[in-house]
Amino acid sequence: MAPSSPTRRLPLFALVVCGLAVVAAVVSFVRGAWPVGIVWVLLAGLSSNMAWYYVRRARLERASAEANGVSRG
Repeated sequence: MAPSSPTRRLPLFALVVCGLAVVAAVVSFVRGAWPVGIVWVLLAGLSSNMAWYYVRRARLERASAEANGVSRG
């Protein structure tokens, strides 16, 4: 198994932040703190977009490396 590189960890961290933000948003809405809940929803959206960005960038880099005949471990 290859060591975990930062490019593999970033999407995972972003998804963890997204999940925690969703949980925090639900708790905030249940407690009646609507403005705080909205901020958590916005943070969840931002971290979700970051996760997709990093996954897509890694895929494009891998495809580019394969097209150029470069092997990346």
